[in-house]
Amino acid sequence: MRGLRSKMTRLIAFLISAAALFAQQQAPIVLHAARVLDIETGNITAPGEVLVEGDRITEAGRTVTHPPGAQLIDLGDTTLLPGLIDAHVHLFLHPGAEDLQTVQESVPHRTILATLAARDDLMAGFTAERDMGTEGAGAADTAVRDAIDKGLIPGPRLRISGNAIDILGGHEDAIGFNPEQRVLSNATYANNAYELISTIREQFKLGADFIKIYETGRDSVADGKLTTPNQYTEAELAAAVQEAARVGKHIAVHATADPGTLYAARAGVVSIDHAFQLSDETMRIMHDKQIFAVPTFTIIDYFIEHAATPGQGAHDRQLQELHIRDFSKQLAAGVPVAMGSDVGPFPHGTQAREFALMVKYGMTPLAALQAGTLNGARLLGWQGQLGALKPGYFADIVAVPGNPLTDINVLQKVTFVMKGGVVYRK
Repeated sequence: MRGLRSKMTRLIAFLISAAALFAQQQAPIVLHAARVLDIETGNITAPGEVLVEGDRITEAGRTVTHPPGAQLIDLGDTTLLPGLIDAHVHLFLHPGAEDLQTVQESVPHRTILATLAARDDLMAGFTAERDMGTEGAGAADTAVRDAIDKGLIPGPRLRISGNAIDILGGHEDAIGFNPEQRVLSNATYANNAYELISTIREQFKLGADFIKIYETGRDSVADGKLTTPNQYTEAELAAAVQEAARVGKHIAVHATADPGTLYAARAGVVSIDHAFQLSDETMRIMHDKQIFAVPTFTIIDYFIEHAATPGQGAHDRQLQELHIRDFSKQLAAGVPVAMGSDVGPFPHGTQAREFALMVKYGMTPLAALQAGTLNGARLLGWQGQLGALKPGYFADIVAVPGNPLTDINVLQKVTFVMKGGVVYRK
């Protein structure tokens, strides 16, 4: 009996502490800051407050209701804005030779590194991301996404693609190695429409939220013009888009110039990532179909700064110059833009630099912010739930010092991070 009473006492104590913890977690939170940004209009409320109950925002404005027992968090001279969204990340990559990571590092090792990358991105204010391929780690991103969703590890909300899809000898194949060594490709092979459909079905079975396809590569620049071969025909891409749509999902492509970008736009992909050089016709279709361009300026800047050879640095510099020149045309043509950095080859948690580069190359600070909030939410399928500080939206909220509308660089100095009503950084 004494042992039973002891066990019962411990159980009661555990239940009391668990109930107290649950009540604490469920207590309303009032965030107070010098400024609150309305991301849709660009209006600043000063000072401002946001009421969070559970995992949702219930009020936002100059003042909000302070329910009994609510926790007040005063964030001082900061601006509250929606959690940032990066639509092009690689959690399974880190600085260094990408091909060698596949060769030298096991998938379990890379998965552990991916969980650390997810944590770093969240702490930098990115509360939602789209992982654009595990680069040879198969469906390991399914485990990372699911662990985050279950609250086992910290990280952003994720849309994942599993391993990206490529042709034999294509952009991400193991070119440059001794063929007798049978070095694995960083993508999954599919060489025609039949194989594309089969591979897409397999990726969805393994947990992918969308499919990433390499449509162009490798790129070459000569006489101020980018040339890159397409990897799939328009008909093949259309078959892929149709197969994904059958189950309510989408195709995103790595594509940098025509004819590949034009084929992708005609086929109806959801985004064209990198999008270095687009023809007038491609831009018209993207505008009409609301296909997102995801610029990824930061990755090329990083490659320029860390070029292995002078020749590689010169190539990347030409590529970036073409991209900058073409980006202004895309903005003028009304092509929708979502912020995506291609973080992974450069350190995770540093990708807010992409906002500064988008502003440097032609966007207004508000438009760049909308690209990394509202537009990102649309692209990832979370419109109406993420991307704004509005009642009913998930309480994904960050704070930055100063005013991002006057200094976009403050996004690289996030001081507070909340995701789903849980404070991860304060």
